[in-house]
Amino acid sequence: MKTTFLCGALAALALAPAALAEEHRIEMRNIGSDAQPMVFQPAFVQAEVGDTIVIVNAMGAHNVQTIEGVWPEGADSFVGSMNQDMTFTVTEEGLHGIKCLPHYEAGMVGLIKVGSGGAPNQAAADAVVHPGRA
Repeated sequence: MKTTFLCGALAALALAPAALAEEHRIEMRNIGSDAQPMVFQPAFVQAEVGDTIVIVNAMGAHNVQTIEGVWPEGADSFVGSMNQDMTFTVTEEGLHGIKCLPHYEAGMVGLIKVGSGGAPNQAAADAVVHPGRA
C-alpha cells in the first residue's frame, strides 16, 4: 500500500509543471481594439517556460515568424505559412520577438517575455534594427 501511494505521489509531482502551464492567445489582426492597423493583440505577453502560445489569424492575410536576434539561444525558430495559426511551447527564458513578414515594416510585431527575471538575450534584442514602424 505504501509503495502504491509513493508511486502515485511521484507521478503527481512529475505532472505538476504541465498542470501549471498556461495557454496564451495572441490574435493577428488588420486593426486592433485601439484602432491601430496591422497588430498582434496583445502585442506583449508575459509567459513562463512550459507555457503554450497560440497565435490565431483573426482577420486578414498574415503570417507569424520569429525575429532573428530577438529569440533566445536554444529555442526553435519558425516561419508560419500565410493565413495559418501557429502554436508553440516556450522552452527557453528570454525575449521572443514575432513578426508578420508582409506587415513587418508597418509595425506588426509582438513580444513574448519568458521568465520573471531579466532576459538573457536583452542585449542582442536591443541591437536589432527594425524597418519602418516596427
